[in-house]
Amino acid sequence: MAIHVWDHRREYENERADILDAVDTVFRSDQLILGESVRGFEEEFAGYHGVAHCVGVDNGTNAVKLGLQALGIGPGDEVITVSNTAAPTVLAIDGAGATPVFVDVRPGTYLMDTDQVAGAITERTKCLVPVHLYGQCVDLAPLQELAARHGLKILEDCAQAHGAHGSNGRLAGTTGDAGAFSFYPTKVLGAYGDAGGVITSDDETEQNLRRLRYYGMEDRYYVVRTPGHNARLDEVHAEILRRKLRRLDDYIAARRAVAQRYAEGLKDTGLLLPEVAPGNDHVYYLYVVRHPERDEILKALREFDFSFRVSYPWPVHTMTGFAHLGYANGDLPVTELAANEIFSLPMYPSLPEDLQDKVITVLRDILARG
Repeated sequence: MAIHVWDHRREYENERADILDAVDTVFRSDQLILGESVRGFEEEFAGYHGVAHCVGVDNGTNAVKLGLQALGIGPGDEVITVSNTAAPTVLAIDGAGATPVFVDVRPGTYLMDTDQVAGAITERTKCLVPVHLYGQCVDLAPLQELAARHGLKILEDCAQAHGAHGSNGRLAGTTGDAGAFSFYPTKVLGAYGDAGGVITSDDETEQNLRRLRYYGMEDRYYVVRTPGHNARLDEVHAEILRRKLRRLDDYIAARRAVAQRYAEGLKDTGLLLPEVAPGNDHVYYLYVVRHPERDEILKALREFDFSFRVSYPWPVHTMTGFAHLGYANGDLPVTELAANEIFSLPMYPSLPEDLQDKVITVLRDILARG
């Protein structure tokens, strides 16, 4: 039996009646764009986080891009982030007209090395974008201090950390000026297609976001600011997300149970297992392990029809599409070494225990061969 790194089909069978009812609810409503489902999800997602506002958008990339623009970030500005992230984080910064500036990550957690941020700040720096990666949060305390000292904004990239608590005890997305989320289907809270959102407690940022996602309009047909985008959250996805939000804590508990089973089954194998940063509350969007013979292990795993993922095999700063930023191999050594050694095990809430055990057994056998 093939084992996929992510598979929605078991979850769908378990939740099919509710998902189809969500679709039917929207199709029977009198508004298919920016209706009650979007408004309801925005209120409920903001409420889950204890913030004033959520603005739903069409995908996670635009959540970051519009979040930056709503905070006043644009051409001529520099934004400090990491290269060990999905390329859309950096594409969103570029799309806002700003220049990405990279710092390295910490070797154990692969999260932003906040000790390097002060040295990357210039007179053009206007925003910090910490990426809460793989299911846990960057330590935001040092970034808050730097932001206060230099007058910077903080936009948290929370695409991989729904429901995660940082070392400050706060949920991802609730410490900075705004938090950007992706609801891509694989996420801890995933729709059945592309979707995204931004949370904030600042009224002006919220108003800017609502204009930005709707052509720059406040009233229909009248543009009050540019740039404007067609970046609305779809009603169907919003209604599905409303239903799934009620189960978010259950999804997280199931992911942690899978992670615990992996941790117990793979200890003492030579794999470097996920490290949880002090005070963090990991939600295991991905279960990322590390081994210097990664490529040989993945080759052996293919014999068993396993689907494993490398997140991410190419650091953003090494991609030809970002050559204009002027980075070279060797500039971010921790990020670059990790890219050659990490891989992700299958991880999703409905992954059956027998398949978890099969992953463990096969991996242990491959690693024992040396």
